[in-house]
Amino acid sequence: MVKFLFSILISFVFSLLITPLVRNFFIRKKWVEDPITKNKKTKNATAISTVPRGGGIPIFIAIVITCLLFLPLDKHLIGIVIASLFSLIIGVWDDIKDISPKLRLITNLITAIIVVGSGIGIAYISNPLGSGVIDLSFLKINFNFIGPHSIWVISDILAIIWIIWCMNVVGWATGVDGQLPGFTAISAFFIGVLGLKYSSDITQWPVIILSGAVSGAYLGFLPYNFFPQSIMPGYSGKSLAGFFLAVLSILSGAKLATLILLLGIPMIDGIITIIRRILKHQPIFLGDGQHFHHQLLRRGWSRRSIALLYWFFSFTLGMVSLLLNSTQKFYVFFGIFLLFCSLFIHFSRHN
Repeated sequence: MVKFLFSILISFVFSLLITPLVRNFFIRKKWVEDPITKNKKTKNATAISTVPRGGGIPIFIAIVITCLLFLPLDKHLIGIVIASLFSLIIGVWDDIKDISPKLRLITNLITAIIVVGSGIGIAYISNPLGSGVIDLSFLKINFNFIGPHSIWVISDILAIIWIIWCMNVVGWATGVDGQLPGFTAISAFFIGVLGLKYSSDITQWPVIILSGAVSGAYLGFLPYNFFPQSIMPGYSGKSLAGFFLAVLSILSGAKLATLILLLGIPMIDGIITIIRRILKHQPIFLGDGQHFHHQLLRRGWSRRSIALLYWFFSFTLGMVSLLLNSTQKFYVFFGIFLLFCSLFIHFSRHN
């Protein structure tokens, strides 16, 4: 418990101190968000200030330093650091130059492959409709290349898809000040708390420490991003959020259902967004300004209120996740999904 709290504190302090340095550097370089361009892309007429992006830089530094202070540098941590560094480089490039959604997706794939290549995969998942687990490790490809190796086909493919999905769906939920760092910090915190329940298992400590580092880093970034924001997470900050949460859910024992519940609104918004864009024959990964937070903005909600709503849902569902098994989490998520479907139908009729 003490190490978990210290990992949050140390990461928080590093993020809090480094963020204004990055912000000021981006401002000097004139790497700032153009609100006119932003409005055209998202149809969001409420953007009122020109601020820099690049939030992933202090977040990455805080997380990595904290992990190196508390964790041994094994092959899994090396893979996570390399993958997150690659994601950060691409993210900062996008924060400065705005790369294409297709190129983003390709780099998401590379990021996920780096993680899987380090030996991190989803060997099993809890059965959402009953007891026991579903084994995903039965299909293997064995080969020799400077020693024996195995590829767990289904396990690795699912891990790749899961990481890419989380990197995108979390990134879509970042339309208002303070929205993303708040629910990311809360989600990482509850994954760490769940890990503490099994702290006697030494394999859970990397999850606990990494959870604390992620939570602290986004908490340290939050004061600068809450309304009125002076720096945005940018693609670098939001892709790292999805990446680390996805990896944490895998490392914690394939607790995919837990993360799905913690990210209830972003997950449901992402599913509805894909369905909507397919039905309208629109590119899936091209913004359309129709996300849940956009709908609330059009109906007069303030940016602070929307951010607090997302935090409230993450915190409430985090508390619920501590009490439920996988089957119960599935039914709770399904109930929330039906509720939000009805809300989106209502929104579409009154646009």
